[in-house]
Amino acid sequence: MASILTNNSAMVALQTLKSINNDLSKTQSMISTGKEVASAKDNSAVWAISKVMESDVKGFKAISESLSLGESSVAVARNGAETVTDLLNDMKEKIVASQGENVDRTKLQADVDAITDQIASVVGAAQFNGLNMLSGTDSVNILSSLDRGSDGTVSSSNITVARQDLSTDAGVFGTGTDLAANVATTLGGNIAADGTGDAFSNGANVLGATVAGTVTIGETYNVQVAGETVSFTTTAATTANLAEGLTAALNTAGIEDITASFTGSVISISSTSKFDDVEVNTSGNGAATFALQANNVTAAVGTTASQTIGSRASEIAFSATAGVADGDGYRATIGGVNFDYVAGPGEIFEDVARGLKTVIDGAGVENISTNVKQDETTGAWVLQIDNDGAVQSLVEAGAAGGTATGGLVGLDKLDVTTDEGTEAALANIETYINTTIDAAADFGSSQGRIETQSDFISKLTDSLKSGIGALVDADLEETSARLQALQVQQQLGVQSLSIANQAPQTILSLFR
Repeated sequence: MASILTNNSAMVALQTLKSINNDLSKTQSMISTGKEVASAKDNSAVWAISKVMESDVKGFKAISESLSLGESSVAVARNGAETVTDLLNDMKEKIVASQGENVDRTKLQADVDAITDQIASVVGAAQFNGLNMLSGTDSVNILSSLDRGSDGTVSSSNITVARQDLSTDAGVFGTGTDLAANVATTLGGNIAADGTGDAFSNGANVLGATVAGTVTIGETYNVQVAGETVSFTTTAATTANLAEGLTAALNTAGIEDITASFTGSVISISSTSKFDDVEVNTSGNGAATFALQANNVTAAVGTTASQTIGSRASEIAFSATAGVADGDGYRATIGGVNFDYVAGPGEIFEDVARGLKTVIDGAGVENISTNVKQDETTGAWVLQIDNDGAVQSLVEAGAAGGTATGGLVGLDKLDVTTDEGTEAALANIETYINTTIDAAADFGSSQGRIETQSDFISKLTDSLKSGIGALVDADLEETSARLQALQVQQQLGVQSLSIANQAPQTILSLFR
C-alpha cells in the first residue's frame, strides 16, 4: 500500500543512518581520546576497575618518591658511617704509635683530638632534608608499598631502618624496673648481688702449696705456673729445702705478675694478674706431695696436683640467657662515683659490657683498668674492673626506662699521654671501629633493600599502566578501519534515505 503519510522505507533508512552516525560518533570519540572506555557510560564495570587501578598507580608514584627520599637519606647515613670508620682507622694508627715510649704523645693526643672533632662534625652533618640517622635511636619508617586485599581493603607497608647512634652522648639512666634485682638479668660474678658492694682486692691473690711427705736428696720437683715450668733438685732431705728451692726458682724465672715466698714447708705463690687466671701444676719424681690451696678450696693431694689462682679484678657478669631491651641501663659505682651505660635498640650484653668499659675508661679514674671477656662455661659476658690503688668499693645496679648512650661514648675522652690511657685507648678503639662498621653495614643492607623495592615499584607501576591500557585503550588500527567502513555506510545510508524519500513522489503520477 502506497501512502504519503507513512513511509516505512524512509523510517528504516533513517534508523539505519542514525545507528551508523551513532557508531561513527563513538569511533571518532575513540580516535580523539584514544580510549575505548572513556567514561562510565561506555562500560561501567571496566571503567570502575580502571579507575581503581589508576588510583593505585598514583599511590605507587607517591611511594616511588618516598623510596627515593628514603634511599637518599640512608645513603647519606651510610656514607657518614663509612667516613667515621675511616677516621677511626686513622685514629687507631695514632693510638698504636702512642704505645711506644720514644714518641711525642702530646702531639699524638692533638691528632687524636682533631680526628675526634672531625668525627663529631661528620656525624652532625650526615643529614638529608633534616633527617640525621647517625643520631638518636628511634627507627625510621620508609613507605614502601600499597597493598590491596581481595576484599578491596588497602594497607601500606614500610621498610624500617634502624638509626645508628654514633654520638658521644652519655645517655640517661632510667628509673624503671630494677634489673639487678630481677632474677633473669641478675648481675653477678664476685660482686654482691644485693648491691651492698665489695672492695677491690688491690693486692695479690695467693695460692698456698704445702710440701709434705718424705724428701730425699737428689729428687727433682717441678712447678708449672702460667704455662712456664721451673724445677728444683733437692740438696737436703727436708721439706723446707724443697720449698725454698722452688721459691727461688719461681722468682728467678721472672714469670709476669708472679712472685713467690716460703715459710717452712709452705710455698706462697702470689699473682697480681689483673684479668687472667693463672694455672698452677706440680709434679716430681720423689715421694713428697703438694697440697695446693686457692680460694679456700684444697685440691687433691698427690704427686701431681693442679689449681688456679683467680684474676685479681672484680667482675660484673651479665646474664647468659636474658635479653637486653632499649633503655636498659647498667651501672658500676666505683668509690661512690656512678658509671652508666644505657643500651639502645638491638643491643646484646656484649655491647653493654663493652659500652660500660668505654664509659669507665673515658673517665680516666686513676689506677682503674677494665677488660671484657666471655665466660667459656656459661657464655655470659663479664666486665672485669681492677683497682691498683687505694681501696675503693664497687657496687652494681641496673634499671630499665632510660635514654640510650651514644655508640661512640668516651671517644672524646681518649687519652694517649699516659701508659694506662694508651692501653685503654687501644682496647676501646676496636670497639668503636666495630660499632661504626656494623652501622655502615646495616645502612648498606637497608639501602640495598630500598633500591630493590624501588625497582620493583617502578616495574609494578608499568605493569599496572599496561593493564589499564589493555582495559580501556582503543585499538586504533581496528578503529581506523572501522571509521572508513562507517563513513562508507554513512554515505550509503544517506543515499538510501534519499531514495526512500523519493517514493511519495511517484504517487503524484497517479493523479495526473
